[in-house]
This record gives sequence, structure tokens and C-alpha cells, in this order.
Amino acid sequence: MANSNNMLLASAVVVWEWLNEHGRWRPYSPAVSHQIEAAIRSSDPRGGSVVLGQVDSRLSPYIIDLQSMHQFRQDTGTIRPVRRSFYDPASAPGQGWQWEWENDAGTWTPYDMEVAIAIESAHNRQQPFLDLTPLGFCYLIDFQNMTQVNRQSQRCRRIQRRADMAYPLVSGPLPVPKGGGVGGSGGLTGALLGPCSCQQCMLVLSVKTNTGGTVGGGAGIQTLSRRSLTIQRPKTSALTASKPLMPTAMLITPASSVTTPPSPVPSPSPVVMKPQRTPLAGLSRPALQRIAMAQSRALIASGVPTVPVKNLNGSSPVHPALAGITGILMSAAALPVCLTRPPKLVLHPPPVSKSDIKPVPGFGHCCRKTTKKQARKGKTPEEVVKKYLQKVKSPPEEDCTICMEPLGGPSGYKGPGVGPVSRAESVGRLAQCGHQYHFQCLVAMYNNGNKDGSLQCPTCKTIYGVKTGNQPAGKMEYHVIPHSLPGHPDCKTIRIIYNIPPGIQGPEHPNPGKPFTARGFPRHCYLPDSEKGRKVLRLLLVAWDRRLIFSVGTSSTTGESDTVIWNEVHHKTEFGSNLTGHGFPDPGHLDNVLEELRAQGITEDDGLMEK
Repeated sequence: MANSNNMLLASAVVVWEWLNEHGRWRPYSPAVSHQIEAAIRSSDPRGGSVVLGQVDSRLSPYIIDLQSMHQFRQDTGTIRPVRRSFYDPASAPGQGWQWEWENDAGTWTPYDMEVAIAIESAHNRQQPFLDLTPLGFCYLIDFQNMTQVNRQSQRCRRIQRRADMAYPLVSGPLPVPKGGGVGGSGGLTGALLGPCSCQQCMLVLSVKTNTGGTVGGGAGIQTLSRRSLTIQRPKTSALTASKPLMPTAMLITPASSVTTPPSPVPSPSPVVMKPQRTPLAGLSRPALQRIAMAQSRALIASGVPTVPVKNLNGSSPVHPALAGITGILMSAAALPVCLTRPPKLVLHPPPVSKSDIKPVPGFGHCCRKTTKKQARKGKTPEEVVKKYLQKVKSPPEEDCTICMEPLGGPSGYKGPGVGPVSRAESVGRLAQCGHQYHFQCLVAMYNNGNKDGSLQCPTCKTIYGVKTGNQPAGKMEYHVIPHSLPGHPDCKTIRIIYNIPPGIQGPEHPNPGKPFTARGFPRHCYLPDSEKGRKVLRLLLVAWDRRLIFSVGTSSTTGESDTVIWNEVHHKTEFGSNLTGHGFPDPGHLDNVLEELRAQGITEDDGLMEK
């Protein structure tokens, strides 16, 4: 076991980030990061909470719990992880530069911090272009025109470089990274520059203490280049393992204009704390995973030889939990452990040239458009409903499940659009499934739908006629690209590109005449180019023609109303990984999609007619 005497003083900027639904860490603004850092300094060392609306009214529903490191949204109950990341003071966040792209609403969205740092670095080197593919994004940054170009769809968006306040600057001792230095222009995400006093960090510290390491100090100063951290080795006396040195971090308020990395502050006095002991059985799987990864980073940063625990990147959430327990127990037995890094999110395939894009075998076309709403079938709603009903002479003694009134009595519906009916026609039985309802209730239900000539049983969802939806006008493209999906190594990939522009809601939509938004288009989806994958594509084309792929409503992800949303037919939008649950491998995906399409009234017989 190597000694833990390689403690260095370092200056770094702190950026607080939250994890979105796509597995990307999104930065809070500099003002919010300053607020969180101030709360850390002033709150109870065991933890506290931060109300984000105090500095940004748009974030008024959000609270950060510092002990569990999660963001909580009060109105919806949504919980997301947060993290405290460290970056070079000479990089974009330390210099107060924000890089942003223009979204579909015409407002500006900040790039992920690692992407912003890469863009700022390329801008400072006066590069004409920057390819973001190595960072996992299929975009090209054009500095001359200040645009972002999608390399697949060629869609162009404006970008901007905006001056803002610098992120908070801290200085304090941290372990020497493996190799003796801190890397160039990137960040120090996860570096142990002053762990918090939560139960997870205290448990990691107690495990390290029990391995029998000692800490000591030696004189020496190392000044790195402008693109790296300024580091100084603190002078400390040798301490025994029973009195560990808790790395600390002091906040430095940056000047309004920072041009060079600031000099490190004098080393703060060692803080001796007695580590808390927390029973492992009381920790959740995410907590165990955080402990294991924090411990792994600490061992790597202190230069300790490690025994890798491999093959732990499975999709099951049990794997990282077991890895965390294994890491803690092995370290307690003086066997250092280094966990393998988690897989990266891969949303898009590698760049594909036009010559490599091929038609899908068996398809004589590669594009499908929808323009107008299908014509209404049937002269009147009453005629449509009667077409699917059988007369009932003696209604059973049970309630109509639409109005919840007895079938032997009148319909409970009293609204407009439904005329009087004779007693002989007051109750009908749906011919295929046999469920019975008031005739007037079925007519009212039909009037509240698309009025497309189809009817769906509200009890068993059996569809009568051809069901259509309210998907707005748009375009669906599909072709084969020469890359394989995870889990499908023996075939190429079908790429589907949906594109729906924003517009005005029609009479079939929730709020006719009101504008609707279309976020995230064009949307790229993927299928294996196998026999079953092509079968799914044929049925998706039927669903597209029937306007069933998308709908207009309220997004379950963002809470935005009057926007284009998915319509209960799941698609895979993650190409090379499955971190969000919307990627591969997923052995049951194609069968699940076939079942979802069947629920929309689309069967394999419909696919045979699609040529």
C-alpha cells in the first residue's frame, strides 16, 4: 500500500451539474453554482438544502439536498442526481465564457461543460472548425459563421459566445493524480478536492483509514502551464492513520476579469475528523455505487496500484451495487480496487457519407409524408356507431361503464351533439367484443375523438374500423447505414428520421387554432436491418400514414403542453448504448413494438399490403 503523502494544493473552478433524462450532465449557471457553494460553507456540515429559486426565479420549484446529492422538483416530485465538478481556472467556466446554441423556441441553451471547454479551447487557437464527434455529438462548429451543423441532417443552428460571471474558485489540498500531474485543458470531474461530510464520503474515508496508510508531507512547488492547474505541495507533519488528513477546499472569490490562474492560498490547517460508520445494509444501490466510484477515484488519485474489477458494465442495476460492496470489502482487507469506468452515452452512429446510405431492401421508396387529416368516414356519428352495434332487447342489470348509469335507464350524458333515440335503440352491443353501452354514450365518445369512422371499445380497447390519430404533418425518412447495433452484430442498421415542424393545431387537436411546438426534431431512431426489423418498419409506415406515431399533447418529460409527443409506440433513439433505456441491446424490443402496433389496430396483414 503506497503512502498517502502526495497531497497537493490546487486551484480549480467548481461547476455544479444535474443529470438529465438522456444521461448528460447539464451545468447550472454560475450564479446558481455560487449560491450552492455559499450554502455549503454556511450550512450544517452534516448536510443541508439549497432553494434554487432564490437566485433564478425559473428554478423556483427546485431544491438541492446536499446530503443525498439530488435535485428535487416540488411540483412534480421528480428527483435527479447532481454533482460538484472541478475544472481548470483558465478554461471557459473559469474565465466567465458561456457557449450556447439556439433551440427551436429561439432561446439559447448552454452546451455541456466539457463541450463548452472544447469549443472555447478551439476558439482561442483560432481554429476555423471544430468536430464534436469525439465528444459523442455529430455536430460541426463553424466559428466563422458562428453556427452548429448537424453532420447527418445538415441542419444548421446559430451559436453564441457570451460573457458571464466566472464560476466559483476553490483552493485546497487534493491527492496527486496518477502519473504525477493534472491533465491539460479538460476538467477534474470527480476529483476529491474536498469531499463533503455526507455519510457516503465519510464511509469511504473510514475505509481508506482502515487500510493502514499514513500521510506525510514534503516541500516542493510545481507550477504547470496556463492550461493546467496551479499546484503546490503542502508542508505537513507526519500523521498516523488514526488521525487522517481530511482534504479541504477554501472558496476564493474571483475578480470580475480573470486572465491568469490565481496563486494558491496558504495551506489551511489540517482538519481532524472522526469518520462516521454507516451500515451498508441501510444504503441504497445508488448510494453504494457512489461510494464505490468515490473510493476508486481516491485510490487512483493517490497513486495506489489497483486490482481492477472487470466485466461490471451490464445493464442490470445489481452489478454496480455488487461492485460497490466488493470494492469496500476488498479495500477493508488492504486490497485496493479500481472499478471499470461506466459506459458512455452514444446517441448517434459514426458519420456516414451519402454514398454509404442505401435503400432498405424490399422497399421501393425511402420517404413518406403526411399532409392533411384523413377524410371523415360516414355521414353522421350516429351512422358510424350503428355500423358496429347489435341491438339489445333486454339490457342486463349492470352499469354503462361510460356514464356509470344503469343500462336499463337513460344515458347519463346530457351534452350537445347527441339526439334522442328510441328505447329499442337506447343500448347496443359491440359486435366483436360483446361489451354493452348506452347508444348516446358511444355517440358522445365518438364526437370527442378524431371522428375518423373508427370506434374503440373503452373496456377492452378492441378497434372497430381503421383507427387514425392526430399526428401533425411531417416527413418520415428511412435508409440503411453500414453500422451494426449492439446485440445485432450480423446486420446493418435501419435509420429512421422523423421531422415535424411546429404549426397551428387543427380541429382534431386539443386546442384548435393554438400554436403547437415540436421539440427535438429531426428525431433519429434505429432498427436492425433484419427480417423482423424490416417487418417492424413496414408496420411503422402504416402507423405513420394513419398518423399514430406522434400526437399533440403534454410532454411527460418536460411538462410542456401543446407540443408534439410520442404516441405509445416506443422507438430506440440511442444508437450505441442503452444508458437511458432507449437503446440497444434489447432482445425484446421488436416484439414489444409489434404488440404496441397491434394495440393501435395495426397487424401483420396491414404490413403485407405496405409495398
